[in-house]
Amino acid sequence: MPRPPGLILLVFALLLAACTPRVIPAGPAITAPALDSAALVMADGARLPLKAWLPAGPPRAVLLGLHGMNDAAEPFLEDAAPLFTAAGVAVYAYDQRGFGGAPHPGRWAGGESLAADATAASRLLRLRHPGLPVFLLGESMGAAIAVFAAGGAAPPEVAGYVLLAPALWGREAMPRLVRGAVWLAARTIPVVGFRGGAGGLRASDNEAALERLGSHPKTLKVTRVDAAYGLLGLMDHAVAAVPACCLGQDRQAVPVLAMVGARDALVPERILRRILRQLPDDGLDRVAFYPEGWHLLLRDRQRAVVAGDILAWLAAPAAPLPSGAEREGAAWLARP
Repeated sequence: MPRPPGLILLVFALLLAACTPRVIPAGPAITAPALDSAALVMADGARLPLKAWLPAGPPRAVLLGLHGMNDAAEPFLEDAAPLFTAAGVAVYAYDQRGFGGAPHPGRWAGGESLAADATAASRLLRLRHPGLPVFLLGESMGAAIAVFAAGGAAPPEVAGYVLLAPALWGREAMPRLVRGAVWLAARTIPVVGFRGGAGGLRASDNEAALERLGSHPKTLKVTRVDAAYGLLGLMDHAVAAVPACCLGQDRQAVPVLAMVGARDALVPERILRRILRQLPDDGLDRVAFYPEGWHLLLRDRQRAVVAGDILAWLAAPAAPLPSGAEREGAAWLARP
């Protein structure tokens, strides 16, 4: 006997409801956020492993790093940190929820929880280094978290933002078929994982760095479908926050340095250019463009050039960058 179409639709709807994307956000607050030698302790008690690279003498500034998808604190900045500490900048990075040695590796924590952690981390570092400017540096997913946090009700307490190869590719810019396929996969096979990077695309010209990243014990080797779906949601929120980005303490606008590589194959150039054009026209924001740069700008072979520009910007956000990349950036933004 043929089943009524309405019954088939009902069963299909129940199956979809049973297989929704799974998120493990921060729990209720049980303590005050704290910072010890090995971890950031968040309000829900979660311990986020902390890596610090400190200069030989008293630091002149603090850089807080937010790593990208499936990455972790140590591999994120191990190549570039010595360049910063040699110039007197203290560098910190932590394993974000769902990544590295943080709770629930491989599970998506939600953009709100990741952004709240970044805000708490910035405040804790301001307490550890009173009187020093704290800057937030995010790579790819980490940059999206920084932008999302900056547009929230309680933005990070920072003196500026560095956005490396920002993952600002919202669903509205994706083909409808791709959006539909991702939506369906997240609701039918959310726990299924896939190996490898983004379609085999290269992220850097530094083969040694890529090999270390791939073999590092804290690097996630499998991405769950619901985690990838969560990343898309985060990027949606971040894209929506760009026109009002970026804020620091007292909700005052602070400088933003967005850094983009011409060889970045992970974030579509045309889409990223359109999004970055929406940064506020307040004279505080600039885009640096590197013709030989890839996605992992601080792991590329020309990372010293990128780090040198960051160091100069930390000292004087309105001054020209040593490499001239802001002029390249202005020309890049002007492209169709």
